[in-house]
Amino acid sequence: MSIIGFLLFLVVAAVCAGLGERLVPNSVPGGFFTSAVVGIIGAWIGGSLLGHLGPDLAGISIIPCILGSAIFVFLLSLGFRAKAGQ
Repeated sequence: MSIIGFLLFLVVAAVCAGLGERLVPNSVPGGFFTSAVVGIIGAWIGGSLLGHLGPDLAGISIIPCILGSAIFVFLLSLGFRAKAGQ
């Protein structure tokens, strides 16, 4: 993968994570790189659960990435809420 391909991968992952964050009531604190990491992990979770479904951009299946990011953001928000409540 070239550096341009990797940067495009990060942008697509961050956009999918941003869309995934819109699906759940809470969000993950942080900026672009945090969203990119959440998107990469969400792409992995969504790919594991749904496989290759829907359109593909920069090596990322869009629909599983968005749904996986939403699941991951929801789980992270539960963890942050539990930590804040202590």
